[in-house]
Amino acid sequence: PDLTAPGVDILAAWSPIAPPSIDWEDPRSVDYNIISGTSMSCPHASGAAAYVKAAHPDWSPAAVKSALMTTATVVDPNKHEDLEFAYGSGQINPAQAIKPGLVYDANETDYISFLCKQGYNTTTVRLITGNNSSVCSSTLNGRAWDLNYPSFSLAVEDGKQIDGVFTRTVTNVGSANSTYTVQMYSPPEFSISVEPEVLSFSTIGEKKSFTVKVGGGFISQQKITSGAIIWTDELEQYRVRSPVVVYNVLPGYTFFPPQTSKFQKKPTTFHGPTTPSMHHKNEILGRN
Repeated sequence: PDLTAPGVDILAAWSPIAPPSIDWEDPRSVDYNIISGTSMSCPHASGAAAYVKAAHPDWSPAAVKSALMTTATVVDPNKHEDLEFAYGSGQINPAQAIKPGLVYDANETDYISFLCKQGYNTTTVRLITGNNSSVCSSTLNGRAWDLNYPSFSLAVEDGKQIDGVFTRTVTNVGSANSTYTVQMYSPPEFSISVEPEVLSFSTIGEKKSFTVKVGGGFISQQKITSGAIIWTDELEQYRVRSPVVVYNVLPGYTFFPPQTSKFQKKPTTFHGPTTPSMHHKNEILGRN
C-alpha cells in the first residue's frame, strides 16, 4: 500500500437486508454496524484526496498522492514485520497534506514508460490509454525505478549485493524562495546517499532533480529493511519524507513483491454465500 487510513472499528452504514453478524442466518436488521477492513480505509483515503484536490484544483492525481504520502504520520516499525509493505508511507494526515512543500509529480508519458518496462507492449498500452499515439519504444522488461514516485523500493536477488540508483524530480509548491536540505536515515544493513543534498528554488512550480543511491553488502534470506530521506526547508515549515525499502527475493523473482510469512499464510475458508463480505470479520454485533 501507499498509505494507511483509519479502518478499524469504524461506525458505518449497513444494508438492512444483510445479516449484521457472522451468522448468516441472523434475522436482525440494522442500519449501522462497526466494521473493519480496507473497505473502511478506502473512503477515508479517498476523502483525504478530495480534500487536497479541493485545496489545489490544478494538481494532478500524482501530485495529490505525493502530498498525502510525503506528509503521512510515520508508523512504528514494530507494528508489522513487513514494514512499509504493510502500512505504506504512514497514516494519512490531510491537514498537513494541503501544504506539502514539494511534490513528486508524474504525467501520462511517465506512466506509459512504467507500463512498458513492466512488459506491456504498444497494443496493450493503447487499450489502457485509449490513445493510438501511445507507443512502447522498447519491449525489454526493466526495473521501473525511475517512475517519479514518492517512495523507493529496491529488490535484491538472494546472494547479491545491495546496489540501486534512483532519479527523482520534485516540484516546488511551497514558498517561492526556498532551500531544502536532505536528511538520510538508514539501518545498518544499507546506506543511502543523495546528490545534490541541497535544492534551491526561486519560484513556485520550479522543478529540481536529484539522485538517490542505495548500497550495502551481499544479502541472503534477509528480512525487509527500510530507511527514509527527508527534505526540509530552511524555516522548517515543510518536511517531505519518502521511505526507502530494501527487500530480498529469490533469483528470477526480482520484479515481484517480497514473500514473507504474511503473504504465505493459508487462505481463510469462508462459509455461506459464494461472495461473503469481509466486513463480518470484526463486527461488533453478535447473535445471542
